[in-house]
Amino acid sequence: MSKSYIKLGELASYINGYAFKPKDRGSEGLPIIRIQDLTGSSNDKGFYKGTYPSKIEINNGDVLISWSASLGVYVWNNGKALLNQHIFKVVFDKGEIDKDYFVYAVQFSLHRMRQLTHGATMKHVVKKDFENVLIPYPSLKDQRKVAHVLDKLKESINKKMDELTKLDELIKARFVEMFGDPISNKRGWDKQLLTNLVNKIGSGATPKGGKESYQDHGISFIRSMNVHDGDFSYTDLAHINSKQANQLSNVIVKSGDVFINITGASVARSCIVPDDILPARVNQHVSIVRCKEGVLNPIFTNNLFLNSSFKKLLLSIGSSGGATRQAITKKQLEELKIILPPISQQNEFANFVQQVDKSKFENIVYLNKTLSSKILSQLGDAIRD
Repeated sequence: MSKSYIKLGELASYINGYAFKPKDRGSEGLPIIRIQDLTGSSNDKGFYKGTYPSKIEINNGDVLISWSASLGVYVWNNGKALLNQHIFKVVFDKGEIDKDYFVYAVQFSLHRMRQLTHGATMKHVVKKDFENVLIPYPSLKDQRKVAHVLDKLKESINKKMDELTKLDELIKARFVEMFGDPISNKRGWDKQLLTNLVNKIGSGATPKGGKESYQDHGISFIRSMNVHDGDFSYTDLAHINSKQANQLSNVIVKSGDVFINITGASVARSCIVPDDILPARVNQHVSIVRCKEGVLNPIFTNNLFLNSSFKKLLLSIGSSGGATRQAITKKQLEELKIILPPISQQNEFANFVQQVDKSKFENIVYLNKTLSSKILSQLGDAIRD
């Protein structure tokens, strides 16, 4: 009779990556894979050309687990590469386990792992705690059965994700249909400086005490990792207390504010604040753009920032300083010359976006609730059987 649960440490060995130094990162050799390369939050990939211990080499099919800052499990399929620190490579050299089932079971246990995180400046899981985490452990036959069912569910997820992508493309196409290319401006729209069309452009600061002062609850503290193109990411959303928030009273976030990242690899990403994170503040890497009511619609403004032609302009501004770190200054934002169609047409476009967003929301609810419950029930059934 097989165990109902088993410790992760009884199934495999977990090889940590190498602590590459900044000087090791170059433009030739094998790619160095960091957590942000797994999550897709950075395009700033480094390479290493030199000798390295074979244990940090990864290849297609390897299972990787990030255990610091962001917890996650991934199957690597992008060719030979080298593993940076804070990521485990899983070597299945102990218990009998189906690899696909293992990935799903670890995903199932991520919530428990988050409860085991340590560290104030960077949350991480101690290896001993990680290896003691229990996962459901049915027979190998049932593992494969569960993995097969969950693979089918994953196909449903991917189809829903494709639908979401198509809806995003529909919004972008509608923007061009209504307003044309905002850079060439062949429609001849009036153009004005952004500073004349907004009530506020401004970024914040990191509270005294830095990351050590962040809390699990309180006033939302927006960082660049939360701002994605067209979407707000709740992952690793930080919080601060009221005293810290009072020190950032110049960057109180309001409903309808547009966020734009102004430094680093994610420069020029933008989204609109979701009301459910309010009250909130922003740090120094995120700027608030607050549109004048009746003059500039925030949904129009955000989609202007997302437009491919305008995005190229923003990225070129971000790289224009010649520094190693990309940045857009407050003055550069203020001096952006943007098209200004009549507010009635901006609002018409915004209404279209809101209708499409309703369809997106329905898909997201399906992904988060229906499929998640099916995954949990499959794993639960495997144990009970």
